[in-house]
Amino acid sequence: MLAAMPDSAPSPLSAGGPALRDGGDACPGTLRLHRADDGALARVRVPGGVLSADRAEALLAAAGRFGDGELHLTSRGNVQLRGLGAECGGGLAELLAGAGLLPSAAHERARNIVASPLAGLDGSPALGERLAELDALVCASAAAASLSGRFLFALDDGRGDVDALGADVTLIADGDAFLLRIGPGDEVFRIPAAEGPRAVLRAAEAFLRAARDAGAWRVKDLPDPVRSELVRAVGAAAGPAEHRPRPRTAKAPEPGTHGPGDAVETTPGSGAAPETTPGSTDAPETTPGPGYAPETTPGSTDALPGAHRHANPHGPAHTAAPDNPPQAPPASAGALAVDVPLGRLTPGQWRLLTATARRYGGELRLTPWRGIVVPGPFTGAEAADALGALAAAGLITSPDSPWTGVGACIGRPGCAKSLADVRAEAGAALGPAGRLPVYWSGCERRCGHPHGEWIDVVATPDGHRISYVRGERRDPPATVRDDPAALAAAVAAARARAL
Repeated sequence: MLAAMPDSAPSPLSAGGPALRDGGDACPGTLRLHRADDGALARVRVPGGVLSADRAEALLAAAGRFGDGELHLTSRGNVQLRGLGAECGGGLAELLAGAGLLPSAAHERARNIVASPLAGLDGSPALGERLAELDALVCASAAAASLSGRFLFALDDGRGDVDALGADVTLIADGDAFLLRIGPGDEVFRIPAAEGPRAVLRAAEAFLRAARDAGAWRVKDLPDPVRSELVRAVGAAAGPAEHRPRPRTAKAPEPGTHGPGDAVETTPGSGAAPETTPGSTDAPETTPGPGYAPETTPGSTDALPGAHRHANPHGPAHTAAPDNPPQAPPASAGALAVDVPLGRLTPGQWRLLTATARRYGGELRLTPWRGIVVPGPFTGAEAADALGALAAAGLITSPDSPWTGVGACIGRPGCAKSLADVRAEAGAALGPAGRLPVYWSGCERRCGHPHGEWIDVVATPDGHRISYVRGERRDPPATVRDDPAALAAAVAAARARAL
């Protein structure tokens, strides 16, 4: 039977310290649910965000049979199902296991693997075989079953996008080899490509041994001497050490088309990319992303006709438009990328994405930025038609959309701890796309907030607090009382902050 979860502990961001193992691992999964005001919540791990069309259909079936029908993307490329009833029992697990989405009950919360979503599609190295090997190794390791649901693996194709997410163990493609990074440090170890996934697993198992006495959930939570010894021990068994600073932030795939020659390797220390709250159990309350959207006709993969209209972004119709400017059709494309309005997909949108995947590359890739990449190949005309249909369904297909970079936690009414309906507030404060991402939180937990450089908007009992965050540094906040116009102006000014 599926177990209900206890309430989450505060995030270290607000508590001011590392998250230690002073209680059970409260991260949700498919066998252990999280209680929320809108029903129970299940988090389905999707290693690397890679879903076949068949598995995507199974997730939709699970959402419709046991939950509210919608699918919510997380900041680790996983899927959350909300509104689950207590009666779902083992039915959810049985459905997911039958679709291959639950290969090991003991490891279901340990399969947290993010991967560069455009790997192999735009001239960058492919990571599919390494991803499958790592997932199989994790599921075959008895020790790995003890990893916290907060522990994170990352496979980076060399551009620095997921290397910037601060994973506990990161494998970075570098020519005919890989670089292995442990935690957030700047030191990496060069290893042969064939040994990459096994080296990642050994590093995770070494962390578990180091964490026994320290009581840490993640590498960053280890005391400095213990973390240094862990890196030294892993490096001694891995290979030569190199100095390669972890990118401070990384850029998510832009909505639109991507093809060979588009890949850009990120210079260490540049770019922009969010991640889940390190060490936090708050992530179950998260649904950030760019906006809300209309739904296609139930059971149909056809896009909605007619003009879009802005509406209440949390209402049942989900009719907010992403304002996608027209784009010139490409000559050809290896993949399409779309952003998902506030990370929340209606059944019609999911059907359309699944049908598009089935027609072309056969899979979807969920990104850690609550977007989706649809592998091709596409001709220019096919790409233009597919993007047009996805835009008509309310998905974001242009980086110029005002929803780009806008995120929010689930807020009211789904979360009892939230002080405001922050998704509606984010929609009301929309303006021109800003240089910096902005994240709206309903309370000090800041569930699912980004990392790197971003604008933090937190609801308070008497208004909102706005601050500029860059890594571990935070500027003194500005307080805006309950004045929607003043709040929108303050957020726009903060997002336009110069470098």
